Amino acid sequence: MVRWPFFCRPAGLKRTPWPLWDVQTRHGLRTTMKFFRRHAETSGSDWSPGRLAFAAFALVGTFFAFQLLIGLSHLWVMMFGAVVIAVIIRAVADPLIRITGLPETPVVVASILLIVGSIALALTLFGAEIANQGAGLVARIPLGWDRIQQLVEDQPYAVEIRDAPAQLGAHAGRAIGWAQTFAVGVAAALTGLLLVSVAGIYLALAPAKAREGLVALVPLERRDRVRYVLDTIGRALKGWLKAQIIAMIAVGLASGIGLWIIGVPSPVALGVLTGLLNFVPIVGPILATVPAVLMAATVGWEQAAFTLLLYFVVQQVESILLVPLVQKNVASLPVIVTIFSVVAFGSLFGPLGVVLSGPLALTIFVLVNMVYRQDVLRDEAARAPGETR
Repeated sequence: MVRWPFFCRPAGLKRTPWPLWDVQTRHGLRTTMKFFRRHAETSGSDWSPGRLAFAAFALVGTFFAFQLLIGLSHLWVMMFGAVVIAVIIRAVADPLIRITGLPETPVVVASILLIVGSIALALTLFGAEIANQGAGLVARIPLGWDRIQQLVEDQPYAVEIRDAPAQLGAHAGRAIGWAQTFAVGVAAALTGLLLVSVAGIYLALAPAKAREGLVALVPLERRDRVRYVLDTIGRALKGWLKAQIIAMIAVGLASGIGLWIIGVPSPVALGVLTGLLNFVPIVGPILATVPAVLMAATVGWEQAAFTLLLYFVVQQVESILLVPLVQKNVASLPVIVTIFSVVAFGSLFGPLGVVLSGPLALTIFVLVNMVYRQDVLRDEAARAPGETR
């Protein structure tokens, strides 16, 4: 049965009744509109159809905006990486600007050359030795794993636990696969390092311009507060990065010297690896301990035990004495926040999220304390890392 519209129905053709679903639909629409009109009359608001349509479009737009944020998550992480590089450059440049009184731009350029020159000098002096010891490290670690398996098989209860090395080997195989995936992700992240570095240099040359660009997006009466929050985040990041760089150097030197005294092969390569991995909170020191212990196991079990003790003592000295002394409560984070930040940002952003988990967690921690606790909850006792008052 054809239902013609009223404006083009042929003459003499009777109007066909509406199907049942049309009647139910119209009844539901009438009921919904009556509800909104009644709510508008009682609340004094104007819930017109136009405003309802605008609210619906706003809801859909918010949904797609969140989808865009999630889809471009790696772009936001790369932008944050550029901020971290800019903070590192400014951590070197700002003291020089205060001491010399020279203009900002030439001092920042000199700081960049100083950082790059220091890295190039270190590679020139120790690059060949690190490469040679790194090759030996890769070649000898499987021997350490074989010795651990042999130790398990020689135990009195080897009959009951004989299958454990095989199961552990299967887990190790999966771990190797995960490590390969991780390495691919790291390689992909390194390909974008040039872009991030260039963006970081531009940010370091004109940080005030970038800050004012963000401040211009908020209402006039809130701009001073937003400017203060951004400056606080910069101070907190600067304090955290300064502490991490000093800790990386100290831990790398202490580990390398200790491994050399114990008699572990490739102490320089292991020390450099330990220092670099120490940039990642919680996870980095654990990952650095594994190759060192496996390498020591190729020499003897006494060396392996002393290596494990060495790494434990070094990490305790760093956590209890070195980091608090360097940070001076400028960028301290609760341990539980640090642990879960590594897991959360690693799951969201991959290897780059793990590497940047510390500064990301610190930034969010500052925002929560200043924007939510201080501004929303009016908590006068709330203090964020990097605050000057």
